[in-house]
Parts: sequence; structure tokens; C-alpha cells
Amino acid sequence: MKIEHQLFIGGAWRFACGDDDLPVTDSYTEEPFASYRSASPGDVDAAVRAASVALPRWSATPLRERVAAVRRVADGLRRHGDAIAGLISREVGMPAKLCARIQAGAPIAAWDMYAELAPQLEWERRIGHSLVQQVAVGVVACITPWNYPLHQVTAKVAPALLAGCTVVLKPSELAPSSAFLLAEAIEQADLPPGVFNLVHGSGPEIGEALVTHPEVDMVSFTGSTRAGQRIAALAAQDIKRVALELGGKSAALVLPGADLATAVRSTLGSCFLNSGQTCSATTRLLVPRAQAGPAAHLAGELACRWVMGDPADPATRLGPLVSAAQRERVRAMVDAAIAEGAELATREGTLPPRGFFFPPTVLAKVTPEMAIAREEVFGPVLVVIPYDSVDEAVAIANGTGYGLAATVWGAAPAGALPVARRLRAGQVDINGAPFNPQAPFGGFKRSGIGRENGLAGIEEFLEPVSLQLPPAYFEAS
Repeated sequence: MKIEHQLFIGGAWRFACGDDDLPVTDSYTEEPFASYRSASPGDVDAAVRAASVALPRWSATPLRERVAAVRRVADGLRRHGDAIAGLISREVGMPAKLCARIQAGAPIAAWDMYAELAPQLEWERRIGHSLVQQVAVGVVACITPWNYPLHQVTAKVAPALLAGCTVVLKPSELAPSSAFLLAEAIEQADLPPGVFNLVHGSGPEIGEALVTHPEVDMVSFTGSTRAGQRIAALAAQDIKRVALELGGKSAALVLPGADLATAVRSTLGSCFLNSGQTCSATTRLLVPRAQAGPAAHLAGELACRWVMGDPADPATRLGPLVSAAQRERVRAMVDAAIAEGAELATREGTLPPRGFFFPPTVLAKVTPEMAIAREEVFGPVLVVIPYDSVDEAVAIANGTGYGLAATVWGAAPAGALPVARRLRAGQVDINGAPFNPQAPFGGFKRSGIGRENGLAGIEEFLEPVSLQLPPAYFEAS
């Protein structure tokens, strides 16, 4: 078993001073395979102070040098690519063949993407007799989740560094391994000491110590809505800037005349990706009432093809959930839905003899008022909801406390676009259009505050400063 007792603070590895060794469990074998020592509040203080000391020099470093540093980090991560994919597959349960592409390849490529985009930003512009420059917000605390560990770290750390910020990262204690490999890549990339710092530990202790530290200027958090509410409340005490990417309950709205089979197949793919442990998963399938029965039947038949098994087996399509606690939470929500009147549209299958598995599940006869139609499940569970008019469908799609993502399916994109414009979601796919990593990502309502990805992701870590000059200055120049 891998045992790691060190943190990365001030450009060097140092022993963690916390009292707890936090095990990391293989979601398939159900056995611990790694252990990481928790930081102490004193370690958090040292990390933030190192970031604070490094901030003036790093924020003044020419952009071209920050870009070059980020590219070196990308190169280092590529050298760790196979290890990253293997570790995340064990932590989270995503099948290895997908992990290599989604959990390792995509975030590593994103480091290069951000480096390519940063020079395209308008870092300074004139407005009347003012020069408006974009400057780093300061020391950023990045707190990331377990479901897409390196992806969520990348979406915060890479743009923050390019913006000129310094960073203290606390990854999820359930899936921290890739963050430690990132710290190794940053060390090899020879970034100045204190620009990036890594601490480890639980959210209630180490996360809160980081959020409340007086020298932290901004908190960027991805995780549950409940945890986001707590972080926002703590940050508000010192008026810290916050960016929150939280939960979702995304709808796939199938319009009359759309290709139902394609819509159902694609929606299942989104819903079941990473065993449903995806904040933007389309977990509600909204169909015209006359098509509700056929849609549920088709979804149930297709769901049975999602083979459960060892994530290392190329035949596996659906891996385990991250933990026994998560499995029990999903089971409780499905049982409650059936008690409220929902019906299973999937046949009972045989679960693998080990692993935190929950079977691919489709629920029919679901109404918008049911908890399963309103609350995030974070498991492989799709609900089918009928509607009688497009206006009603839009109201159902917008009728939860979330607003992260959605999909609209129509006979043609031109017909689906007006409906997509009516949805209160941060990103809306039309007729299965692919994810765009350069487009802003974020949500409305309880899905969060702010945007990640692309240029918007870099801008999230910048503050505009207006320099008023006498008009004669511009006349002379």
C-alpha cells in the first residue's frame, strides 16, 4: 500500500503534522490501497503564507513566462498519464479505457489549452481617459471533489496560475492521488517556491481552515451544494471572492418529432458516465406523454447493456460507485421514489461479487414533484417524465433548484434552438452536440456562482483595476 506523509509547501516536500492517516479505498476491491497523512491547521497556515509571499513576484512575472511554466507542467503530467489514469480508476471506479481519455488525457490537454488561450485575453484596454488592466485576484484556495479529480483541479489551478494568482490546493480526501502527481509535475517544472502548494485533509477541518485563513483572497470550490453553502457563508465573513461549481439535476428535453431512439441512447450515455457521478449528467428524460411508455421501455432495454464489472476489464461499461456510503444513498433515493409511485423500467441483474456497485436503473411514471426528480442522485439512475406541451416541458426542466446543464432534442437544430434559449442552465446541448472545453461552464441557482473553462475560466481569477489618467496623457501619446 502506498503511504504518503508529505505535503508540498513553499516549493518543497515536508512532513504533514496532522494526526490522521486518511485511507484511499479501491472502489472495486473495497480495500484501501493508499494512505495520505492529513495536514494540520499549522500546515495550512504555512501553505497560505508561502503563497502570500510568492504572490508579488509571480503576479509580476511576464505572461509569456507564466505560459511557459504551465506548458512545462503539462509536459510533466503527460509523463505521469498512465499512472494518473490507473489511480483515478481505482479511486472513483470509472472503467480504465474511459479513464485514460476522460480522467487523464482531457485534463492534461486542458493545461495546454489554457496556455494557448491566455495571450488572447485583453489584459489592458482604454475606456475614455482610463486604462483598465486585469490583475490577479491574489491567493486562491482551490478545494476540489473526488468524481473528476484531475479535471476539477486543472480547471482551477491552471487558469489561476496563468492569471498571476498563487494557489493552495486541497483535493478530496477520497481521491487525492492525482493531485500529488500534479505537485511532482509542478516541482519538476521549476515554478517559483510558494506559487503552488498542496495540503491534504478533510473538508470540515482542513478545508475550513483554508477558507477562513485571513490571507486567502478567493475560494474556488467544486462539490456538493450543501458544502458550497457552508463555504460561501464562511467566506462571506471576510468578504472573500468565491467561485462555486455545485450540483445539478439536468434535463434532456425531447421535442415532438425528435429522433427518440437517438435521444434516449445519448441521454443514457450522459446519465451513466462515471456511474452517474457527474454533476452535469442528464438524469431527467422529458418526453411527450404519448412517448413516455416507449421511451422508458427503450431506456430500460438499453440500460441492461451497461455491463458492470472490474474497471480494468475492457468489457466493463459501468464501474462501481466511489464508496459504500454513496451506494446506500443512491439505494435509499430509488427506494423512496418507488414508494412514491415510480416504477422500475429495468430488469434486476446480478451484481458483481465485490465493489460498490449500483445497477443501471431507469424509473418510469415519475412526476416532477417527486424527490428523485428534484434532487441530485449521483448514481446511474435515469427518470422518465412525461409532458403535455412544450411550455410545460420548459417549466419542468427549469423547475428544480439547480441549473447546471440541459439537452434539447428536436427534429432539427433550428427548431430546438428557441427552446434551448428558454432553459435556465449554464450550458445547453442541442441534438447531442459534444462538450466544448473552451466554452464557459457553470450554472444558475443552487448549481453555483461563476464560470470555469476557456477564457472565462481565466477571467474568474482576475480583477479589473481602472487607472484614471489626465486626458492630456493620451493626447501626448
